[in-house]
Amino acid sequence: MNNPKQNFYLTKNNHKIHFKFIKGKKPITVIFLHGLMSSIQSKKVKYLKKFALKNKINILMFEYRGHGKSSGRFSDFSIKDWIYDSKLIIEKLVKTKKIILIGSSMGSWIAINLIKFFKNRIIGLIGIAAAPDFTEELIWPKLTKKAKKIINKNKIYKLKSNYNSYYPITKKFINDAKQFLVLKKKFICNFPVELFHGYYDASVPWIYAIKLKKVLISKQFKIHLIKTGNHSLSKPEDLQKIGLRISKMIKNTF
Repeated sequence: MNNPKQNFYLTKNNHKIHFKFIKGKKPITVIFLHGLMSSIQSKKVKYLKKFALKNKINILMFEYRGHGKSSGRFSDFSIKDWIYDSKLIIEKLVKTKKIILIGSSMGSWIAINLIKFFKNRIIGLIGIAAAPDFTEELIWPKLTKKAKKIINKNKIYKLKSNYNSYYPITKKFINDAKQFLVLKKKFICNFPVELFHGYYDASVPWIYAIKLKKVLISKQFKIHLIKTGNHSLSKPEDLQKIGLRISKMIKNTF
């Protein structure tokens, strides 16, 4: 087993996508998709790296442009760009025919949009505090007229955040997302779908896990409502529950 390598993938536009890849012996790759203004420096990533090493599987972790060590300013991008980043780096770096997508918050929304590209390779999808369509569902409707006016004038509106000082909201950020909304669509999933959501999630209400039941059509669809959980779901007991479900996905493959 190799130690995790830290690297940068250079896009056609000379943007750098920061990634880490752990190579294992088993022909399965776990792909972690982080949340909005997050990175691969988190408790979830630390846990998943240990899990991958222990179970001898591959794991790919990377940061979208405008995040972490990847190039660019956050305010210049949108989920359109981050879905592209994810699709590109998976196609270029992941050689195994079997993959498990793990999306944290916005990462779950990205994961759903990736289904159409990798549906024949996906053996499982895990959503952690899934935040589908949050630009349309949770941000835009709650903005004041003044805030919307700032955004529509192509200026940056600083939206207060529980986890960062603020989110820089732009017109591109809101408008680009419209073509990637998923809550009114259906995705046929010939693989297990497991959603973990905290009952006390103050950022994304747990009802969104329920909404996704009508979106992600799977015979093996499960929702794990963590009664003491918040949006992060990074407590050791939370991570252990997630690890058990990944293990089951791997076991059912062989």
